[in-house]
Amino acid sequence: MDNPAPRRILRGMTEMRDILIVGGGLNGPTLALALAKGGHKVTLIDALPTGTRQEVGFDGRSYALALASTRLLEQVGVWARIVEQAQPMHEIKVSDGVAGRGPSPLFLHFEDSDLEDGPMGYMVEDRFLRRALMDAMEAESAITQINGRTVVAQEVSQSAVTVTLDAGTRLSGALLVGADGRDSGTARRAGIKRTGWDYGQTALVCAIAHEDPHHGIAHQFFMPPGPLAILPLPGNRSSIVWSETHAEAARIQALPDEDYLTVLRPRFGSFLGEITLEGKRFSYPLKLSLANSFFAPRVALVGDAAHGLHPIAGQGLNAGLRDIASLAEVLTDAARRGEDVASPLVLERYQQWRRFDTTALALATDAFNRLFSNDNPLLRAARDLGLGFTNALPGLRRGFVREAAGLSGDMPRLLRGRPL
Repeated sequence: MDNPAPRRILRGMTEMRDILIVGGGLNGPTLALALAKGGHKVTLIDALPTGTRQEVGFDGRSYALALASTRLLEQVGVWARIVEQAQPMHEIKVSDGVAGRGPSPLFLHFEDSDLEDGPMGYMVEDRFLRRALMDAMEAESAITQINGRTVVAQEVSQSAVTVTLDAGTRLSGALLVGADGRDSGTARRAGIKRTGWDYGQTALVCAIAHEDPHHGIAHQFFMPPGPLAILPLPGNRSSIVWSETHAEAARIQALPDEDYLTVLRPRFGSFLGEITLEGKRFSYPLKLSLANSFFAPRVALVGDAAHGLHPIAGQGLNAGLRDIASLAEVLTDAARRGEDVASPLVLERYQQWRRFDTTALALATDAFNRLFSNDNPLLRAARDLGLGFTNALPGLRRGFVREAAGLSGDMPRLLRGRPL
């Protein structure tokens, strides 16, 4: 077991910590840092060893962070570590298109001048965000990390929840938080079922280098098989998230790099000059997956463990960070009032704050994907007119910009840039 904690946890010993978190991706560490800032003691259990998380090479994975999400990261001591590697998004252009024909002349055009708060968001590479989270956790004495271990069992009593690791170690805490992805073992062991469906699409993800500068402009092209997002990275590079049917995506993913680019070029276009691949190529099936409840006795879910969304609006990680800001605030306020942080009344507050928002977002992205992922001429004409109409109304356009920046709705303190 790779465990940099100051105390060694012995086989068979039961340690009582305030809050246990399962999942060492992005959501788990961010929640651990937020809770530590709120005065909680936290143990983070990560199935991957530290060495795997510490790999520093560029592999093409990147994330779109809404402006509100960067405020949360600033409050937990992460944003200052990555801001120099972050690429601001100054504009977003949304258009309808068909491979080889170019985009529709009617499109949505969002600019950061519509926001008055700065850039709508930033693109950050996985290697920088992951490393910054690890460094921030290592500097936080309230966080104990257990790496390279998986949870194999969990049980709940009236006053605690206890997990058993694959090495036989047992850990107890007041609350267990699942940040362990769409196939969350935490949710499954708690008896939380899921609702969802397969979109019939697979996302192809990569990074490209291009001849001409992108000027911080993000593009979303809606193609009949699915959307193509071109998201700016530092330098003359962009991140690509490209959706195709399962069968076509499998065929494209199996191609050599140059043949892969041959398929991508007519979809991408020539507006940034010649393109080449950088880093690795990834693919993953697209599904909607919503937990039927965001909590169970002494268990809460955040991020993909609670909701897996279509990437069409780039809100997956941002929705998880909204979960984290909300849960951290609910638990911290409850602890300050002397409440049991894992009581059903406390966890219900978290669910009420987040469930409607995430369900509405999931249904909106689902409807948007279904509307645009087809080549019906009547629907194409109607949606192009709708895009042009929205673009012509400054008030409506600003509303969309604020939503994309994560600045709408009932915002937790961390997303407003305020401490817990």
